[in-house]
Amino acid sequence: MPFLELTLTIRSEQQPRVEEALEDIGALSVTLQDADAETPDEQAIFEPGVGELPLWPTITLNALFDEHADRRGLTEALGELLPWLEPDQVQYRDVADQDWERAWMDTFKPMQFGRRLWIYPWNIEPPADDEAVVVRLDPGLAFGSGTHPTTALCLEWLDAQALQGRTVVDYGCGSGILAIAALKLGAASAVGVDNDPQALTASADNAERNEVSERLALFLPEDLMPEAAPAHPAPAALAHPCASPADVFIANILAGPLAELAPTFAAAAKHGAPFAISGILKGQEEELLERYAEWFTDLRVDVREDWVRISGRRRAA
Repeated sequence: MPFLELTLTIRSEQQPRVEEALEDIGALSVTLQDADAETPDEQAIFEPGVGELPLWPTITLNALFDEHADRRGLTEALGELLPWLEPDQVQYRDVADQDWERAWMDTFKPMQFGRRLWIYPWNIEPPADDEAVVVRLDPGLAFGSGTHPTTALCLEWLDAQALQGRTVVDYGCGSGILAIAALKLGAASAVGVDNDPQALTASADNAERNEVSERLALFLPEDLMPEAAPAHPAPAALAHPCASPADVFIANILAGPLAELAPTFAAAAKHGAPFAISGILKGQEEELLERYAEWFTDLRVDVREDWVRISGRRRAA
């Protein structure tokens, strides 16, 4: 369906209140990007951690609303919630689904990660190659296409793991790219977790496109209780993520939530299980290394551009 996009540029310290106001007036999603970036698509952040400030002094927020939303009403509602906001700061445009799809098809090319793994846009047919493991992807409105350094770091790490027959948890699954890649690389089952329902929908669509739906269950974080039903269930034979720890754990979110969720991640990984976390800016890794050393060992840091991946293993009992 088409959407109405609202755009405004603000100072970073204003972000928490503005994002809260946008959600209060019915925003379906909010994307943050560096207002001064030359390539803003590569600077986008979807769903920053609660209470965590964005990474830039000046940011642009893009909020999506239902196509029938009243522009004047939205502007007036924002003005009531944010008295300092000037009406001319708010801009609107109509965004059709095909606009997102066309941008994806026009800019994304097949990419290789590690030895075997390839990410292809859904509309390009890969050549026959018995050695290649191909994920066919349409990210929709969710974060994760392989073009961002953090996603690339995680995909390369997955390609190097022995995943055959193992269970995988992907926390912050976005488009589902990591969970689906793990399944295509031989994992027996996977669980994807994201706090954005749109991300779970995109993950479910991409899982179906890659014929792995029956091995992937998708949850909102608040539903990670043994009695809760997944937002997009796989067959009953697929264990709930809280039923037993995973053989492999990966999370690609942001440094703040990664630090906060370390005990949760430790509980979700078997002793000895390989793990990787990313979404970390260079300079943030030391605090996380100290935090994760309580539960994980063999910690190592890998860097791409200004982004970091930390990997290691769950400590044995």
